[in-house]
Order: sequence, then C-alpha cells, then structure tokens
Amino acid sequence: MNEAFVTFQGWVGNDVQHRETTQGNVANFRVGSTPRIRRRSGEWVDGKTSWFSVSCWRGLADNVRDSVRKGEPVVVHGRLRTDVWEREDGQTSTTYVVDAVYVGHDLSRGTAAFLRSARVERAEVDDDGDPLVKELLHQHAGDLPQLDSLGQVRPETEVA
Repeated sequence: MNEAFVTFQGWVGNDVQHRETTQGNVANFRVGSTPRIRRRSGEWVDGKTSWFSVSCWRGLADNVRDSVRKGEPVVVHGRLRTDVWEREDGQTSTTYVVDAVYVGHDLSRGTAAFLRSARVERAEVDDDGDPLVKELLHQHAGDLPQLDSLGQVRPETEVA
C-alpha cells in the first residue's frame, strides 16, 4: 500500500460543486493553503499558496455540500494524488487532488455547530473513470491568487 495521505489547513477557494453520478454523489472544491514563514530577522511572512482540488464522495459529499462555503477555513485529510493533463492551449499542467476521507472546519479560526446526518447505504465506487469528475477537477480558472494566512487575497509583490 503506497498511498500518500495528507492533512492540511486552508481556505475554501470556490463554491462547492455537488453532483449525483452513477458512482455516487461527489462534491468538488479548491483549497488554498498558505504557510507562515519566519525569516531570519524574526518577522513572520506568508509563503506561497498551494492549491489543492478536493474530491468528496457519497455521504461526505452531501455533508460538505450542506456545510462548507467559499472563504471558510477547513482542515482536510485524504489520499494525495497528482493528475497530469493537457490544457486547451496545449500546455501540460499538474493538479494536486486530495480524495478526502475527512473534512471539517478549522476551529482555531472560529466556531461551528455539529448536526448529525442521516445514515445512507454505501455503493462501491470506481474512482478512475468519470470524465465529468475529471473535468471539474481540472477546470482552468486562470492563475489562482496568493492568500495571506487569514485567507485574504494578497498582492503578488508580497510573496515570500
């Protein structure tokens, strides 16, 4: 088992896209994660923002649809994979995709209220084939912005 699991904190960068597929419900969204870096002078600055595409399936997809909004701080845990694909302009791009196992609000940034969801039957899923899911993951939205540690878009000149 050579799967790479990651856990990271970041800010939701777009509205959650939720769909029903033959493989089960799926929710997709982007998360921007910006590290705080301490310079030798002792001051803290924001590093470069890393953007991840997050995919959630079945019950997690439904709960994310009902709970997560653009601009909110989240913690994501899941399997990391890279998708290499060709853009419409012919260039090759790499997308970092996290197939989420857990998603939650980052409670170091605020509060949340928990509401238990109804249990649903699980169906077996083949994650490899749905071209619509691949299209959602690889939508080219132009250059994604750099965020500060509070999730606000920052000018490009401030990148550490």
